[in-house]
Formats: sequence, structure tokens, C-alpha cells
Amino acid sequence: PDLTGHEKFGLGNVKYNISRIHVTAVELPSASISLLPGSGIKLVIGNASLTIDMNWNIRTWMFRDSGRGTVHISKVFVTAVFSTPLDNTGPTSISLTSCRTTSGDIDIKLNGKS
Repeated sequence: PDLTGHEKFGLGNVKYNISRIHVTAVELPSASISLLPGSGIKLVIGNASLTIDMNWNIRTWMFRDSGRGTVHISKVFVTAVFSTPLDNTGPTSISLTSCRTTSGDIDIKLNGKS
């Protein structure tokens, strides 16, 4: 979905809109799934990266600008634990029990008119 909002900086508000957000690349060089006896599943993703392309525009009381942008997020680490209750009373369900995510580097490139 598009991201729209405003932020207050110094002497005025900055209105922004980020649209046409597309994930263009995902790399998962290290991923593993393991069973946790009696409790569920553990997913570990290491050193992943993600690239996103988008359109952006901003407007303040002094100027406005718009263009294309690319965000590259690297050194992403995720550990998630899912519980899988084993009761035979209905369909199998999976619930997220815990999740921890960290990212190391974020590179943002904005191309605009100004």
C-alpha cells in the first residue's frame, strides 16, 4: 500500500507520499527451519537483503519535489518461533510466538527534480 503522511520540522510541516512500492529483489543466503520438540518450529534467516523501488513526492510551504527512489536493506537477520498445537480437535493451526529482526545497513537513493 501507499504511505502518506506529514511530519513537523522546524518552521513547518512536510507532507509526503510514497507510492508504487515494489520489492524488486530478495536474497536469503542463509535460511534454516528446525523443529522444536513439543512446541513448534524455529525459522532463522541470516544476512538477507531486500531492494525496493518506489515513487515519492514531498511538499512544504517553500517547495515541492517528486521522483523515483530505491531502498536497499542489507545484513537482515530474523529469528521467528511458531507454535503448532497438536490437539486432534480441528485443523492444524500455526501461531507466531516470538520474532526478532535486526538490520545492519539501509541505503536510500532518491532521484528528483531538485
